[in-house]
Amino acid sequence: MFANLLQLISRRPPPDDERGFVREVSLASRPPRSRRTQWLLLAGWLLIAAKSWLVVWAVDHYHVPVNPMWVIVPTVIFAAVCTVVYFLGP
Repeated sequence: MFANLLQLISRRPPPDDERGFVREVSLASRPPRSRRTQWLLLAGWLLIAAKSWLVVWAVDHYHVPVNPMWVIVPTVIFAAVCTVVYFLGP
């Protein structure tokens, strides 16, 4: 810490071994997507479709005075956000 302070005060350039440690970082392409993760996303969407059908059926069958979209829409929105983040993320 004091060595860097003395270099700053005396305005001496840092030694060569400290100056160019990381010169450039570049990402040529995205890493390949995991097939297992993609299958898990597909399975999740299929489970959401089954849940949506079950909620609509249960609300209709048991005459629950709730619109089933109050359950289905948030689920689909959160799943869509997760899917978009996975496919558009780094």
